[in-house]
Amino acid sequence: MSERPVDREFKSHRPHIFSSTVPGKNSLMYTGEVRGTPLHLPCCSILTWNARMMNDRFERGRAQLTKMHGARIDAMLDSLAGIAPDLGRFAVEFPYGDILCRPGLDLKTREIATVAALTALGNAPVQLSGHISMALNVGCTREEIVEVITQMAVYAGFPAALNGMEVAKAVFSERDGKGLS
Repeated sequence: MSERPVDREFKSHRPHIFSSTVPGKNSLMYTGEVRGTPLHLPCCSILTWNARMMNDRFERGRAQLTKMHGARIDAMLDSLAGIAPDLGRFAVEFPYGDILCRPGLDLKTREIATVAALTALGNAPVQLSGHISMALNVGCTREEIVEVITQMAVYAGFPAALNGMEVAKAVFSERDGKGLS
């Protein structure tokens, strides 16, 4: 059976991991391309490269989250450190390191969308509380947050909007107690 031209084209660009038969050398090698650059590395080198890339995502996400939420990121990471440190890392890398850093929307617009989505879900009061606080930190007013949550009554139902408003009241009250606007 002959290969189709497209199969030959894709096969030439696939990464491969293979065993080395040279005694004393790394037993596994990676060969392939990364962003068009041919690589022939011991597997431990490619794993180190991947770890460094993940660290870049984490650091970018940590910086974004700190800009939006302040030092509370450490409390979240510490709360997960003993049981699920990877979950904490994932929660920083993907949403904040990959998505919220994108240039298409400003942070205020992103937080309005997030408050709306979490209100509509109706099952994430802790996250809604955090994002209401972040929305205030990036320039949303309390009136804008109340309007977004009120609008969710149309699309997610009154129970979701009423529960979201209870979360907003608690956030506003907590911030008033700390002297924050």
